[in-house]
Amino acid sequence: MEGIRLIEEEIKGCAKCPLHKFRTNAVPGEGTCRFGLMFVGEAPGFNEDRQGRPFVGAAGKLLTELIEGILGLRREDVYITNVVKCRPPNNRDPLPEEIEACTPYLERQVSLLRPRIIATLGRHSTLHFLSRAGIGARGIMAVRGKPYRIKYAGLSITVFPTLHPAAALYNPKNREVIEGDFKRLKDMLGGLLSYM
Repeated sequence: MEGIRLIEEEIKGCAKCPLHKFRTNAVPGEGTCRFGLMFVGEAPGFNEDRQGRPFVGAAGKLLTELIEGILGLRREDVYITNVVKCRPPNNRDPLPEEIEACTPYLERQVSLLRPRIIATLGRHSTLHFLSRAGIGARGIMAVRGKPYRIKYAGLSITVFPTLHPAAALYNPKNREVIEGDFKRLKDMLGGLLSYM
């Protein structure tokens, strides 16, 4: 899509916050929204910064396995991005002002791609979307695996929070949790695909 490519080029040249000083590459996002599904993580890590692509390290490998193995989709069938488009130094949490600087890009991506479901990966992306719906800061375990209908970028969208794949790498018990969430997500997608 031409509009998405334009946003990606803007992100690559962005200097709206200090993160641009530390990056090797900005990481706009990739894929399509062919089946109405978008994944939004927190921020790029080391491997993502090097390659300019989202979720390409160990957590990305697991995300790809979940997309292909449980959802039965190809990675390129979904759009994958982050709330923050440049890697924070030493992979620290993004600061509120960094999220604020990147939010217009994410809103434009959502507006153009028009996903039916946004699966948020981890605490920061989940909080970004749910706070828009007036759902306050609660732990990811309290909100994960449940759909929330919100307004975002002028659209009515279902947000489906789950754990960040990195959490499943650090704690094997979390792998079962995230796999269970992806099975629920598959059921939700199945209902959507029958109408597409």
